[in-house]
Amino acid sequence: MLAVAKITSKGQTTIPQEVRAALHVAPGDLIAWEVGTDGTATVRRVQPLDLDYLRAVEGTLSEWASSADEAAYREL
Repeated sequence: MLAVAKITSKGQTTIPQEVRAALHVAPGDLIAWEVGTDGTATVRRVQPLDLDYLRAVEGTLSEWASSADEAAYREL
């Protein structure tokens, strides 16, 4: 699929409808851009981070945060 869009003076563009459909994106979704060394760009849909979940998991990891653990795993 080839879709062409113009970039505005503010660096904005409209994602063509057929590209939005192919990526399954809608207003409010997140997309990630990856630029290759050859100048090509890849765009993909990404899921937002669930910060509440990550904070809950972080709270369960405190048992592994002692200075003894730091010393034991420093060389890994």
